Amino acid sequence: MFKAADGTAYRLDGPEDGPPLVLIHGLGLSSSLWQAHLPALCARYRVLNYDLYGHGQSRPAERPLSLSVFADQIARLLEDTALGPAHLIGFSIGGMINRRVAMDHPHLVRSLAILNSPHDRGAQMQREVETRARKALDQGAEATLKAALERWFTPEFLASNTDIPRQVAAWRMQADRASYGQSAWVLAHGVRELIRPVPALKVPSLVMTCAEDVGSIPQMSRDIAAEIAGAECRIIPRFKHLGLLESPEAFTQPLLDFLQSV
Repeated sequence: MFKAADGTAYRLDGPEDGPPLVLIHGLGLSSSLWQAHLPALCARYRVLNYDLYGHGQSRPAERPLSLSVFADQIARLLEDTALGPAHLIGFSIGGMINRRVAMDHPHLVRSLAILNSPHDRGAQMQREVETRARKALDQGAEATLKAALERWFTPEFLASNTDIPRQVAAWRMQADRASYGQSAWVLAHGVRELIRPVPALKVPSLVMTCAEDVGSIPQMSRDIAAEIAGAECRIIPRFKHLGLLESPEAFTQPLLDFLQSV
């Protein structure tokens, strides 16, 4: 791991002359989220894998968190590493952050892969997400952990696999408490600034989610894709929010196919 001047922990893998690619993990997770996907991605791409502010080994940010603060974190990393414009793969809040990068720093974006990421939730779901965010702000990450694991993994996987859910819980508990709470609030409220952006995004994009993801439902992915000219939408059968951990291969090949088509 390297450390940037702002305290961001990151690593670079893959051929030095490969097309740059940035991996953006989700709320309460870490850059280790992508471990199963790295071998295939690093075979061709120069992969920048990093921890969000206050997550993993990264220091908390020096200013209140927002989607633009997270977008600036990526912009600084691309500048510090001299990678230039990159493909941005973002999971959950990461798929919100990469859209914000495309709005704030369009010259740095080659393409977007938006995975299991929320969009217009409607009034009832928005209230539910805000309630969880307030609980995280008040009580910390542990307050909503059990319910989160049940939303993120299929019952069969939770019953048969203890290691991965335990690792996810460890990542969540590793996050700085204040950073986690602020990030949960960004996940809840930041989605509003991404709906029907002006000007509209025109970058090549792949939007994916899982058929049983209750927080980033298939219709949200279809709506995101409909707002980006030429975007491709794929719905992965059966899995819930963390399908990319439960079945990494279901995501890796579609990602590679998309990247090679750009």
